[in-house]
Formats: sequence, structure tokens, C-alpha cells
Amino acid sequence: MTKIYAIANQKGGVGKTTSVINLCAYLAESGRRVLLVDIDPQANATSGLGYDKYQLELSAYDLLLEEAEFNEVVQRHGSYKLDVLPSHPSLAGAEVELVSVIGREYRLKNVLAGVNGRYDYILIDCPPSLGLLTVNALTAAKDGVLIPVQCEYLALEGLTQLTQTIELVQKYLNPALHIRGLIMTMYDSRTNLSRQVVEEVRGHFPGQVFRAIIPRNVRLSEAPSFGQPINAYAPNSPGAIAYKVLTAELVKGDME
Repeated sequence: MTKIYAIANQKGGVGKTTSVINLCAYLAESGRRVLLVDIDPQANATSGLGYDKYQLELSAYDLLLEEAEFNEVVQRHGSYKLDVLPSHPSLAGAEVELVSVIGREYRLKNVLAGVNGRYDYILIDCPPSLGLLTVNALTAAKDGVLIPVQCEYLALEGLTQLTQTIELVQKYLNPALHIRGLIMTMYDSRTNLSRQVVEEVRGHFPGQVFRAIIPRNVRLSEAPSFGQPINAYAPNSPGAIAYKVLTAELVKGDME
């Protein structure tokens, strides 16, 4: 059975795309069949895996507007043994183009329903907003949402709005939607603030925060500019080890 997760947080700069890329990379490294879906018009997950977003003939934009088939758009990344539904800046216009379409919230769900069973994991990288693209991802995410949270001041700011959106989508569009887990990112062990933020988030979301914590790590920041996930760029770095542990924790939880 395919596991489908949306990775969402409308607050930018929290490690959302970094988490998507590296979770997918480690899942693929472990032998799972993986699809990364990039529906962020910034296309950072696409470029972070080495694709030139401006050179792509087809993207998730064409899929959501039903102007192309899945097999025409999907890219097989031979180096990392995973599939990618790439994004393109034109996706920014999809929200406007779909606004009057009946069933617009189900476009991505319908696409992924056609490949159910083809993959073990499908991870969806959402835009840093709560618009129609993110709603499409949350509607398609039958196994829940992963929320990266930066270990910095006001980390909980915006999470209330996100959880309200999740509740609305659960009520009207996807009854199975729930928070699968919060991922604490950019943790700095030298500061009391990071420790306090982790404690605060765990207090607000008891039992929903992953034990694995992603440290602030230069190698994690550098890897996307080389078009590589961290397990290829710096496999022995603290960031790589943390994402490997996080991936194992996710898989173990899914098997229980």
C-alpha cells in the first residue's frame, strides 16, 4: 500500500524542501519505490535534485491542468533511484486557472490515484502558503502531513493557522488527514533557545513530534546547490545522520 504524505508549513525557511529531498533519498536508498512530487512554484525540490526547472518541457502544472499524462511528466532520477514529478514557475498561475474548475481541490489526488501501488512512498513538497496548491496536497495526502518546525523564536507562530487548515481539509475534503508528525529542524545544541523550542512544541503537540532532530548544518545548506541529497553530498555529516535516523523512525512507525 502506497504511503502518501504532504510536507507542509506556510512559514518559509523551515527546512521543508530539505526534508522532502532527503527523506525521499534515504527511502530510495533503503530500497523503497519513491516518488517526490514538487508542487511549489519555486521548484526548489526540483532544482535541489539537479534538474533545470526552466528546461523542463512538462511539469506538475501540466498534470494539474490535465494537459499531460503522468507518464509524460514523471522523471526517473537514475542516480538516486527515485521518481520526480517536477515543478515549474508557471505553477504559480495554476491557482488562478483552477479557481472556477469543479473539483479543483482533487486534481492532485486524482493524479496520484492512478499510480497507487506503483510506489511505496509519495512525498509532496508544498508551497510556503495555504492556497489551492497546498489544499490539493493535503487532500491527496491520505496518510497525513509532516510539518517541519524551525528551532527558533516564534516557532509555533503560524502552526495554529496550519492546524486549522488541516482540520478544514479533514472535515470537507480528506477525512483521513491528520498530523503524522512534526520535524524539528535547524537545531543548535549550543543554545538554550533550541532546547526550549523543542520542549514547547512537544508540549503543544504531545506524542506527535519525531524523536530525531535535524541539526543546523552547513552541509545540508550546501547540498541543494550541487543538485544532490545529503546522502550523496556529505553522507557522514551530522545532517545526513539525522535524516537517516528520521527516515528509519518514519518507516518504523508506518510498519507498526
